[in-house]
Amino acid sequence: MLSKNRIKYINSLKIKKYRQLHQSFIVEGAKSVLELLNSDFNIEFLLVTPEFQQKYASILSTHNTITETVTVQELEGLGSFQTNDSCLAVAKTKQIEFLSPDNSEYVLVLDDVRDPGNLGSIIRIADWYGIKKIICSHDTTDVYNPKVIAASKGSFTRVDVFYTDLTSYLTENASDKPIIGAFLGGKSLYDFSFAQSGGYIVMGNESNGIGQAVERFVTDKITIPRVGEAESLNVGIATAVMLDNLRRQINVPA
Repeated sequence: MLSKNRIKYINSLKIKKYRQLHQSFIVEGAKSVLELLNSDFNIEFLLVTPEFQQKYASILSTHNTITETVTVQELEGLGSFQTNDSCLAVAKTKQIEFLSPDNSEYVLVLDDVRDPGNLGSIIRIADWYGIKKIICSHDTTDVYNPKVIAASKGSFTRVDVFYTDLTSYLTENASDKPIIGAFLGGKSLYDFSFAQSGGYIVMGNESNGIGQAVERFVTDKITIPRVGEAESLNVGIATAVMLDNLRRQINVPA
């Protein structure tokens, strides 16, 4: 049976200030936990149902991780999933100091993306298209928010996310690379040629787009042409369209 202290600790990690205090976060569900086990994240402990423990006994045996067997009812009282019949992990956050593009690499930049589901989806999309680095404004939602982790479906283990003041970062690091921003009134994405030398792709806030402070650094304003009558695209979907067109022209660096 789970102790009250452990339950209290896990519940506290749903709140950003306690995630920062303990430098820990929650991972829920079989797929994400299995991805976590296969990563270089430091895992504090695992809570697993007997079924999960039996099914993945060989994987669990290769990890020197504190593992506690719990009931489905106990798991469902924790975390953010409405249903969780397999496992929950608590892992240590990573302290990423700095990110910049390497050679012909493209890096994703997020300016004030607030919705956790959107950020999680963007991380998953970035992983699919071979983007390894995401640079976020300080106002972008916390990557270790349980909803972000859940929506990323394990991709958070392969994509580095760095938070910084975007204006300072772009001033100091982006003078020699194209900075491509998504705007409603920009040049058609389908007529745009991505530079082979790499660069930055900037996506903005769900309601207001890219802010003026970041806009002044954008060298190429791009739009996804609208054919129908929808007012706008979800930022996650727009990111997927941008990266898909990028990969039609630029292969993932070896």
